[in-house]
Amino acid sequence: WTTKILALTDALGNLVRFHLLPGNRYDTVGVAPLIDGVGFDTILADKAFDSNWIIDEMNQRGTKIIISQRPQRKNPISIDAEIYKWRHLIENFFAKLKEFKGIAMRSEKTDRNFSAMIYACAAVINSR
Repeated sequence: WTTKILALTDALGNLVRFHLLPGNRYDTVGVAPLIDGVGFDTILADKAFDSNWIIDEMNQRGTKIIISQRPQRKNPISIDAEIYKWRHLIENFFAKLKEFKGIAMRSEKTDRNFSAMIYACAAVINSR
């Protein structure tokens, strides 16, 4: 039993919203509920989010796209390498989140309880 956590953070790496997915689902499945109703100027993500529909959605919103491109993309988008370096903030958030054993081990069996634990841990992380 595995669970993926898709997270949306602000520019400082603080949790804004997250979405849980079964471990065998592709990440882009959870992006729509993650970004629904949230406004932002720039999206900064890794290759898992390099999807045509995400790129089209961001273009419609007028959002700057900083997504690492998959090698098989026919028309790669040029990205700002200096801004892409800031993606480490989301990785740092996940590293801090996984310091909590209950999150790392997925000790809660229901999504509701696991989500509550993520919220609680994120509150502790933000208070540091």
